[in-house]
Amino acid sequence: MSSVTESKKKSEWLEWVKAIIIAILIAFFLRTFIFATSIVEGESMDPTLQNGERVIFNKIIYILDEPERGDIVIIERPSKNYVKRIIGLPGETIEINGSSLYINGNKYEQTFLDEDAQRQTGNYGPTKIPEDSYFVMGDNRAISKDSRNGLGLIDENDIIGRSEFIIFPFDQWSLTR
Repeated sequence: MSSVTESKKKSEWLEWVKAIIIAILIAFFLRTFIFATSIVEGESMDPTLQNGERVIFNKIIYILDEPERGDIVIIERPSKNYVKRIIGLPGETIEINGSSLYINGNKYEQTFLDEDAQRQTGNYGPTKIPEDSYFVMGDNRAISKDSRNGLGLIDENDIIGRSEFIIFPFDQWSLTR
């Protein structure tokens, strides 16, 4: 009778090992191809995202669809990743005069910014965005390193995902869209 019990225990143990291996493989697949996390470094996306917050970003969305104006994206660069908001799309002309943003000559209302942030944007352009490139800015325009002043226009291949959720700190859980 003890050999039946040992066989049952061994079988149960193997089932647990299989379940753990499958869970690890699924987590690896999701982390590699679907979702990942990124830490917001700096204050360039204030007040939307705060320094030190951890966000989950969707890595597969831009395989299935194109980036859209207003998306908060993760931009991969050799030294570090950046979190910025897409403002201009391929083929558009961007111009900024003081607090006013113009896309293809039409004033664009930046509903995601308060008036103070808009006033601190400065002047830029007009600049035509090449195909396969995007114009990005941080929401904290006064201090953001973005397409205006250091990052330049962003190649579509450098956009590795769209921010979806704030997951840390735990009391700050929310959507970023």
